Amino acid sequence: MSGAGGSGGARNSPPKGNASYGHKEFKRSKSHFADRITADGRDGWPVEAGRYRLVVSRACPWAGRALIARRLLGLESAVSLAVTDPIQDDRSWRFTLDPDDRDPVLGIRFLSEAYEARETGYPGGVSVPALVDVPSGKLVTNDFQQITLDFATEWTALHREGAPDLYPEPLRDEIDTVVEGVYRDVNNGVYRAGFAADQRAYEEACRDVFRRLELTSERLSGRRYLVGDTLTEADIRLFCTLVRFDAVYHGHFKCNRWKLAEDPVLWAYARDLFQTPGFGDTIDFDHIKRHYYHVHEGINPTGIVPLGPDLDGWLTPHHREELVGRPFGDGTAPGPVPSGEEVPPSGRP
Repeated sequence: MSGAGGSGGARNSPPKGNASYGHKEFKRSKSHFADRITADGRDGWPVEAGRYRLVVSRACPWAGRALIARRLLGLESAVSLAVTDPIQDDRSWRFTLDPDDRDPVLGIRFLSEAYEARETGYPGGVSVPALVDVPSGKLVTNDFQQITLDFATEWTALHREGAPDLYPEPLRDEIDTVVEGVYRDVNNGVYRAGFAADQRAYEEACRDVFRRLELTSERLSGRRYLVGDTLTEADIRLFCTLVRFDAVYHGHFKCNRWKLAEDPVLWAYARDLFQTPGFGDTIDFDHIKRHYYHVHEGINPTGIVPLGPDLDGWLTPHHREELVGRPFGDGTAPGPVPSGEEVPPSGRP
């Protein structure tokens, strides 16, 4: 897609620079800037409190992962946050939510300026999430697959007391296996369906989406979380697609065999996570809907944003606490959302 989904590009097209087509099928490319911020600084970017700024769009599911991990791990004071306007233009993600239309820390009007500072004449898409080095103004990484894993494993010295282990070593093989299928068929599958260029490609992608959702529903029918008995990276990755499913993917991307709210297990699971501190308090449904329905002019040329669905259901009882599982294990829930990072009432149920 244009902009969200770890990508960026023209308003009328799917992700430029982060996607390609073969036989009219949508394929997401690897992140161009894959440097890592690590405890030992082996890529030249050491973990350091206050040095890096996380740039996100609350519309973007891939950026949503980084928002949730940052909250759960208590990295808010260590990694500052920049939230872009949900509607980007051909110059990329804009900081029009800030005074003078500039990010107050980086001093830039468009995220593309950080990309240009890193690589002059960079020709690709400008994507979120992005970690930017504040002193130099240069992009460090836009590797949405790795950022959250590094938050969990490389930033441990700066985690809050009671932070959960989102990528526990004994479960990593199982987590990797689960998230591989979820990524291929669900996270990226909805885009393959939404941007399919012919009927065959669409039907194949749509079937993959619902086949994986049905398998995942079966997996979650007797367990509270996807892997182990606590929250992990796997839950974060699935949630970021599920929370957008009925609002945009069901109609906008034609993933309409059934709604999330029509699957009792997945709907309860998604509500359980939404009501868990660190998940729902990062979600802005207004940003989500306005981005998808405004930016994808090729899919929705009128730019009309639908009124529904009703969001009140997200706050209804889910009863998943009756299953075995503790969200934070031996740890604790994150504290209140930091001042200035709250989702406005227009984006909340």
